[in-house]
Amino acid sequence: MGQELVSTPNIDRFAGQGVRFSRAVANGPLCCPMRASLITGQHPLRHGILGNDIRLAEDAPSVAKSLSAAGYRTAYIGKWHLDGPDRTCFTPPGPRRQGFEHWAACNCNHNYKVFYYYRDTPDPIWGSGYEPTAQTDVALEYLADASSDSRPFCLFLSWEPPHCPYDQAPDEFKRMYDPSTLPPRPNCVNPDMSVIAGYYAHVTALDYEFGRLLDGIDKLGLAENTLVIFTSDHGDMLFSQNRGWKCKPWQESVIVPFIARWPGAIPAGAVEDAPFGLVNTMPTLLGLCGVDVPTQVEGEPLPHLLLQTDGPKPESTPIYLHMKATKPSPEPWRGIVTATHTYARLADAPWVLYDDTADPYQMTNLVDDSSLRQSMDAQLADWLARMGDDFASDAELAERYGIAVDENGIPRYHYDPKVMSEMWRRVRGEGA
Repeated sequence: MGQELVSTPNIDRFAGQGVRFSRAVANGPLCCPMRASLITGQHPLRHGILGNDIRLAEDAPSVAKSLSAAGYRTAYIGKWHLDGPDRTCFTPPGPRRQGFEHWAACNCNHNYKVFYYYRDTPDPIWGSGYEPTAQTDVALEYLADASSDSRPFCLFLSWEPPHCPYDQAPDEFKRMYDPSTLPPRPNCVNPDMSVIAGYYAHVTALDYEFGRLLDGIDKLGLAENTLVIFTSDHGDMLFSQNRGWKCKPWQESVIVPFIARWPGAIPAGAVEDAPFGLVNTMPTLLGLCGVDVPTQVEGEPLPHLLLQTDGPKPESTPIYLHMKATKPSPEPWRGIVTATHTYARLADAPWVLYDDTADPYQMTNLVDDSSLRQSMDAQLADWLARMGDDFASDAELAERYGIAVDENGIPRYHYDPKVMSEMWRRVRGEGA
């Protein structure tokens, strides 16, 4: 469900050139668990990233490892957030990069005006302006080099916005959205429209950068033979349901964009309504590339959904929060998304159930409809069995997986004081 008020001409054009998934689902709508699932094709209970700021195991399966072994160049640019509790850390060449050979990334930075990234030494490369612009510049440089190489390539470009801080989009995009004139979504409760305006400004700024990327692909002669996918690791509640941030079971948090273009292979202007969990992305990419899927992968290879050819369609996909993630945070929950419904429950009680077709803003909770709820519970039980999920508490899971948590039960993280000192010196304008 799109937001008609937000200007995204490049994404709209891109959607008309390929297939758009209306029910793409961030299975674990939180940064690190979902990013790990995108890379590994595994659910969190398998890859071990149950919350933010936990390091992905070096022996995990990875889309980059599989493609590298098949002769692909691999590159990662932007936010990584899979290298443990030090958000400022340098990820050295080697197994912690999970098979990505070309590197221009930081673990986690949420300052989009003064920023840094690492290549192959522990010396930060600093920049200023708007972080996604710099990241897109680096991606275009990589594509220019890749276009002259006979090997195929796989590039992940990971922008950090539209994550907070919401007020750091470039002024030219902020001016497009006047908080005093923006209508809130029908399910918003006490919205701060300046926050929503800032979010929209980030989205339009990213649309501009995506347009630059697409133009570069065209100019380099790569468009006809390159699969391009646009997606996200989670959404943002933005005051819908009187909630903020991510890690919630409502559509604003779990339904994400997923658009794929491959001229001559993917039909233009197609819409796919089957529920597609992002955990399936990694094996689906390998399937499209003709590369074997590692046996440890739990997601399904579903290339026929992108190609719009015959094949089985998922009836549902699981959604979950295993550990508290923010303060305040909901208690851990589990659920499913089908083509028409969303259901989630806590360990001891059903929570929310919506008919998303009849009630697209999820304003009528049907959890007391026992017949419908029992059907959803049965499907959820099947998923829990498949994932080996006994619905253990977050405290039990922290003990099982050896995860250090703070007094609120949230995995710990920190920042290197030297890096942050340099960050704030630059923010104050004290020079490079």
